[in-house]
Amino acid sequence: MSTPPIVLVPACHHRLGEHPYHVVGRKYVEAVRLAGALPLVVPRLEPGEIDAALDLAHGVLLTGSPSNVHPTHFGEGVHDPALPLDPERDAWVLALVPRALARGLPLLAICRGTQEVNVALGGSLHQAVQQVAGLADHRADDNEPAAMQYAAAHRVDVVPGGLLESITGQSGFQVNSLHGQGVRRLAAGLRVEAVAPDGLVEAFSMPAAPGFNLCVQWHPEWQAEANPVSMQLLRAFGHAVRQYRDRVRGPLPSVAFSA
Repeated sequence: MSTPPIVLVPACHHRLGEHPYHVVGRKYVEAVRLAGALPLVVPRLEPGEIDAALDLAHGVLLTGSPSNVHPTHFGEGVHDPALPLDPERDAWVLALVPRALARGLPLLAICRGTQEVNVALGGSLHQAVQQVAGLADHRADDNEPAAMQYAAAHRVDVVPGGLLESITGQSGFQVNSLHGQGVRRLAAGLRVEAVAPDGLVEAFSMPAAPGFNLCVQWHPEWQAEANPVSMQLLRAFGHAVRQYRDRVRGPLPSVAFSA
């Protein structure tokens, strides 16, 4: 039996009392397993450690999080100081994204992870989508149980001819919605894969990258086994990760991505 491919899952950073912890939601770890890969939770990395971690990997999954990407990374001040931030995650994950894409490492990004990819490549975010004229409120009610928060909230329309259409074979489907931030300006080189009814970008990819990559604003990891579209996404990611593992190891075409 072959060794399962390894997928890096960057951790968030939280304090419990006076003690700092690295934290990853179990649902993301289980999603990697559903993709047929071995999840490797990665704590905060120093700049000189990022490439060494990528050398171990056959893929990267960027998780969602209660925290937002710090707006200084796209040239803005903090709109709502009451909302959680995670500058430690920003400090190394934003640097990891272009390096992973340049290597051709398969990358699947979810919610905050999707926002990280856009910002890391030079895009910007709405800090409060619900306050933007013409856009809907994409947040969930924190007072509702998780099953209600993660219930289908709206449809996304899939852009014809893209990666998401090739994976799902659908022109649209229902998704959950639990985010306050969202794509404002898409980074150069990114392709829209799906939009919400209000026009907000819900999924994108980078076609020029030498490996599989897909970024989605919803949460396909939630009860993924019971969701056909979620399983299609995870199987596609898992297939790409296994291909990366099994190819002849050596440099892929050199591609540079930067903000």
